[in-house]
Amino acid sequence: MTITLEQFPALSKGIVWGYVENCFTLDYKVDEASVSNISIIPTVGDKYVVMKIDNGKWELVGGTLEPKEHHMDALAREVKEELGAELLSYTLFGCFKCHSSADEPYRPHIPHPDFVRLVGYGEVKLVGEPLNPPDGEQVIAVEAVHIDEAVRRFEEIGRFDIAELYRMTHFLKNNNE
Repeated sequence: MTITLEQFPALSKGIVWGYVENCFTLDYKVDEASVSNISIIPTVGDKYVVMKIDNGKWELVGGTLEPKEHHMDALAREVKEELGAELLSYTLFGCFKCHSSADEPYRPHIPHPDFVRLVGYGEVKLVGEPLNPPDGEQVIAVEAVHIDEAVRRFEEIGRFDIAELYRMTHFLKNNNE
């Protein structure tokens, strides 16, 4: 069974995050130099890991690469910082192609005005508490829940894009494994 973006209406149209316009695509073959961020839909067995940050909202796990950092190293670091977890596996399935209307990049070392946020899913092992570094998001809760509960939490706060990334992951895991 093939996946198409038409099955995911929130992801099939452009999304605006502040100064950044995003277009999600299932084509993730991009120039590595254009990658600025990486995200993961984390799983523990048949459950999906969700995190809540200090503003009280559930958020997508991942973040911005540090200077000269490979995207997989950034992902392992973000998983440890935000979930208190070890990254066991990662399967890339898409990316957000982004364009910023800001005068300067979010951080001086990332591509600007066009850049890419890679998106995938993977197995993690929850081993401790989130590290919550001072320059990162402050995570106040990490939970492993069933897919319907994960989707409900994101839809409840109007993050249909993240809810659909979780749904897409569930579809891919159940049709590719």
